[in-house]
Amino acid sequence: MPIKSRIRTIPHYPKPGIMFRDITTLLKDPVGFRITIHELANRYTGMKLDKVAGIESRGFILGAPLAYLLGLGFIPIRKQGKLPAETIGHDYELEYGTDRIEIHVDAVSPDEHILLVDDLIATGGTAEAAVQLIEKMGGTIIECCFAIELPDLGGRKRLEELNQTVFSLCQFAGE
Repeated sequence: MPIKSRIRTIPHYPKPGIMFRDITTLLKDPVGFRITIHELANRYTGMKLDKVAGIESRGFILGAPLAYLLGLGFIPIRKQGKLPAETIGHDYELEYGTDRIEIHVDAVSPDEHILLVDDLIATGGTAEAAVQLIEKMGGTIIECCFAIELPDLGGRKRLEELNQTVFSLCQFAGE
């Protein structure tokens, strides 16, 4: 059974008209979770990668076991104020205001090859900020990887305009 069938859709959450794609049903399914991580590991085995970077918080859930299987280090990309040591951050626009993501100043060395991971790409704003943050530190994003893509919301296009390659395990049309 494909992973898409293991992802729950919750209509009208968090507001009317939104079809929320809930990955927790995939994560609680030991077979589905294993398939997800192994499909990603199969894709990236043999690629020149130095680290996996996961976007808070579900990017941690997918990125950490993927980094482990690939024998790589893991970089948590967190919301502002969550990391204990010195950080570097990047501000980005939201629909109503701004937000900020941060990583430790020693997380990425110049010329390291980074795989960026999150559970879902919709509009791509947070992923775009993560790409810019890693590039600001001298890292090179090899690919932006997601379990779920909502292609109608334009996130892939937004990342491709930054010359990024985007991969997703499954797609859901619409919001």
